[in-house]
Amino acid sequence: MILAIDSAIATAVAIVTADGEVLAECPSADTRGHAEAVGRLIAEALERSGVPAAAITAVAAGMGPGAFTGLRVGIAAARAFAIGRGIPVISLPSHDAIALDRGLDVPLVVLTDVRRREFAWTAFSGLDADGLPVTVAGPSLAPADDLDAALADHAGTARVLATAVPAGALGRIAARRIAVGAGSSALEPLYLRAPDAIPSAGPKRVTA
Repeated sequence: MILAIDSAIATAVAIVTADGEVLAECPSADTRGHAEAVGRLIAEALERSGVPAAAITAVAAGMGPGAFTGLRVGIAAARAFAIGRGIPVISLPSHDAIALDRGLDVPLVVLTDVRRREFAWTAFSGLDADGLPVTVAGPSLAPADDLDAALADHAGTARVLATAVPAGALGRIAARRIAVGAGSSALEPLYLRAPDAIPSAGPKRVTA
């Protein structure tokens, strides 16, 4: 059993079988209250699915792209659950879950609003032989006013502006990756922009 957690936009949690069946999916519409929602949604997903925490054998964590504050909540929750159970974390791009959920019978560009008048985007060409999304470009960041220019190489490709990441699809991708031995445990969030915080240059000089 796989516990899937994503907080790239709002918070979403799902329980998915090793065969890719979604037993429970619990999303939140709040794009800011990640810390308040994630624990409740994990408990709710476990209860709805009828799966005890002891039966979870892997955790799928959405790596973004997304804002720093929201992403780190979901990743921390995934890591904490996995450490507590002694099970692996499978890290996955959140855009892959959106693409799989929307269908990839034709090339697709997934867009998400990452605030500050910027969009994160990833271009997909379809599914590979294992049923996994094939990325051809991205994820990358583009200002809203320059989005068409940034996507010039993908002119004519269908675009989807996603307002949520489906945790069920994230879990399905994790199940497929585990099945083919292609899971990744590298928890490197896809922030795509430099952090706002700047390291201190040292204590300020105090003068009389």
